[in-house]
Amino acid sequence: MTGLTFEEITKTEPEKSLTLPKKRKAGRNNQGKITVRHRGGGHKRRLRIIDFKRDKFGIPGKVAAIEYDPNRSAFIALIHYADGEKRYIIAPEGLKPGDVICSGPGVEKKVGNALPLKEIPVGTLVHNIELYPGRGGQLVRAAGTAALVKGKEEGYVHVLLPSGELRRINENCLATIGRVSNADHQNVVLGKAGRKRWLGWRPTVRGSAMPAGEHPHGGGEGKAPIGMPCPKTPWGKLARGVKTRRNKRTDWFILKRRKE
Repeated sequence: MTGLTFEEITKTEPEKSLTLPKKRKAGRNNQGKITVRHRGGGHKRRLRIIDFKRDKFGIPGKVAAIEYDPNRSAFIALIHYADGEKRYIIAPEGLKPGDVICSGPGVEKKVGNALPLKEIPVGTLVHNIELYPGRGGQLVRAAGTAALVKGKEEGYVHVLLPSGELRRINENCLATIGRVSNADHQNVVLGKAGRKRWLGWRPTVRGSAMPAGEHPHGGGEGKAPIGMPCPKTPWGKLARGVKTRRNKRTDWFILKRRKE
């Protein structure tokens, strides 16, 4: 079992005005049907309201603290803006309390600042990238991840994502400079089943251990092979190596697939 040292964390209690109660759904949708299996239980949490839009243009903000967020793998930073407002952002690697950050066109190109992709030099590492201007960052938000600005063409910027996908993104979309904090998250070994339960994950039963009526891999006397060319889901769909993306409208934006 391994854990994190939390050396970067400078504040243990969240800013109460920036939190909300988190309702437990246990993998169920608005109809009460389970759409994600093996979820439920886990430790009680409160949601932190994160500013993914970074839309306070031209107003400097001072980093007050680096905090832990139970709802994501990255650490978050509490920002006190010059106009008195407080907001949380995803903390980039190297950001410390006392640093001053800003967002908007024309701001300095340094870690933690958010600016349009057209103003970010080629070869820069970025995170919290928008897909549509003004919608808020949707890409590259997990701990330790970063995307690379590879090139620019008329109206679009080529960005290499952590998955290996090379994608065109509108040049007016905002991105934050730097790599996401808590890169050691991927090295954590949970070590016991109970620790997985604390995170809200319930046990998973192998298909080969089920009866034939419950799973395509089930049934038979003793241990039996899958007995089919490709593994399948409990509902009989192919489970490995099958393309599931169907969005021709946005295919043009992908220059190189992550699988190729």
